[in-house]
Amino acid sequence: MIPLRRAVLANRCRYFSASPALCGDGKGLVLGVYEKEKEGGLHLTESATSFDSSVSGKLSELLHISGPALKKGKSRIFYGIHKNFPCVAVVGLGKKGAGVCGMEKWDVGKENVRQAVSVGCRQLQDAEVKHVEVDDCGDAQSAAEGAALGLFQYDQLKSKKKAKVTTQLHGSADTEGWERGMLYAEGQNLARLLMEAPANYVTPTAFADTIEEKVARHAERVTVHKRSQAWIAEQQMGAFLSVTRGSEEPPVFLEIHYKGAPDCTQAPLVLVGKGVTFDSGGISIKPSPSMDAMRADMGGAATVCASVVTAAALKLPVNIIGLAPLCENMPSGKATKPGDVVTAKNGKTIQVDNTDAEGRLILADALCYAHNFNPRAIVNVATLTGAMDVALGSAATGVFTNSDWLWEQLQKASVVTGDRVWRMPLFQHYTRQVTDCQLADLNNIGKYSRSGGACTAAAFLREFVTAPHWAHLDIAGVMANKDEVPYLRKGMAGRPTRTLVEFAGSLAHLG
Repeated sequence: MIPLRRAVLANRCRYFSASPALCGDGKGLVLGVYEKEKEGGLHLTESATSFDSSVSGKLSELLHISGPALKKGKSRIFYGIHKNFPCVAVVGLGKKGAGVCGMEKWDVGKENVRQAVSVGCRQLQDAEVKHVEVDDCGDAQSAAEGAALGLFQYDQLKSKKKAKVTTQLHGSADTEGWERGMLYAEGQNLARLLMEAPANYVTPTAFADTIEEKVARHAERVTVHKRSQAWIAEQQMGAFLSVTRGSEEPPVFLEIHYKGAPDCTQAPLVLVGKGVTFDSGGISIKPSPSMDAMRADMGGAATVCASVVTAAALKLPVNIIGLAPLCENMPSGKATKPGDVVTAKNGKTIQVDNTDAEGRLILADALCYAHNFNPRAIVNVATLTGAMDVALGSAATGVFTNSDWLWEQLQKASVVTGDRVWRMPLFQHYTRQVTDCQLADLNNIGKYSRSGGACTAAAFLREFVTAPHWAHLDIAGVMANKDEVPYLRKGMAGRPTRTLVEFAGSLAHLG
C-alpha cells in the first residue's frame, strides 16, 4: 500500500512540479485564495471556485497536498491541469473582508490584491508565459494595478530583455474597474520610465517631447506649451534661471492644460513638479557615490505630468494644469556660486548659500506663476530633501500644507491607492530660519542647515504662495524602491502618481 500511495502522490505532483516548458506559448492564469479559516477549508475566490469546478476539484486537491496553506503574498504554480491554461498560479490574498486599517492608513484588502496578483504575474513571466488572465480577486482595479505595476521593468537599453507579458481580466464583469486600474498603473509606469532613464536620454527637451507625444491622442482636451529660455527670462523667473546657468542643456518650462470639466470656466487644479533632469549639486557638488540616482531628481515633474496624462486618458471631469520647470543643475564657470543673490518672479531676493538646494529655487518661480490661473488648489511635488527620507523613509510622502481641506482630500486618496501620505508641520519656527538672512530677503537653506531640513525647505516654498489651498509633497523618501513595496520591482518608484490621480478624480465629485 505504501508504494502505491507514493506512486499516486508522484502522479499528482506533476501538476505543480517546476516545469516552465509545459507552458510554451500558451496562456497562464492567476487565481486567488484567502487564508483558511480555523473551522473551515479552502476559501477560493469566485473565479477560482468556478475554475476548480471546471477541473472536477483538481485545484482544491492539489492545494491540499502541495504544502501548507498559502499565506498572504505567497504563490504556488501548477502545470497541466487545464487544456486552455497550461500554467496556473494561485496566490494568497490574506483574510477575506480586510478593509481600511486605521493604524496603517490604507485599505488592507486592496493592498493584498495588488501584492498577490503581482507575485502571480511575475511567476508566470518567469515561466515564459506570454499571455496571462487575472482573477479580479474581488477588486478588479487593484488586480489590474498589481499586474501592470508588478510586470514593469526598465530594460529598454539592454540587449536581453524580460519576456513581454500581456494581461486581461478573467471571469469577471467588472471590465470598467480593470481598465481604470490599468490606466492608473500605466500612469505610474510612465513616471517610472522617465525617472529610470539615463540623464543623457531624458534631457529637459526630451522630457517635454515625451509628454507631448503621450498626450497627442487627447489633443481635443489637452494643450501643451514648451516654453523656451527666452520666455522664462521674460517672466522674470530669476530663481529658476540661476539653477540652469551651469548646464549646456537649455531649460524648458513645460505647461500642460487639461480641460475635462463640463464647465470650461471651472477653476483648475494646478500641479507643479520639480524637473531637475540631473542634479550634480552644482558648485556645491554632491559626493560621487549614488550620484547616478540623481537622474530621477525630476521625479516631481514625472509624477505630475504622468498624472495629467492619466487624467486625460480617464476623461476625468475636472480641469488640471501641470507645470514643470525642467533643467539640469551642473557646475561650470557660469554656474551660480554659493553666496550669490538672485531675484524670484515675485520680487523676493534669495541668498543662495547652497547650490544643491536648487529644487526650491525652480519651484519658487513656478509657484508664483501658478497663481495666474486662479487655481482651486496648488499641489507641488518634488524630490526636495534628503531630510524627508530620514524622517519617513519610503513609508509615505511627506505633505506640508496650509489647508486642512486639502490635506483631508489627499489623505483620503492615499488610503485608496495604498501610496500613503503623512502630514508634516509648517510652523513659523521654520519660517524664521529661512527669513533670517544676511544679504537678501530669504536664504535657500535653513539657519541651522541640517536640523529640520524638510521643514525649512517647505517654509521657504510657502514664501511664494498666497493661495489658500496649497500643498507641498516631498517625495525624496519614496523616489526609489528596494523591496519595501512588494508590487514594485527594484528601481525608481513613480510614487505618488496614483494618489495624485485619485485625488484629482475626487475633486470632480466635490463639485
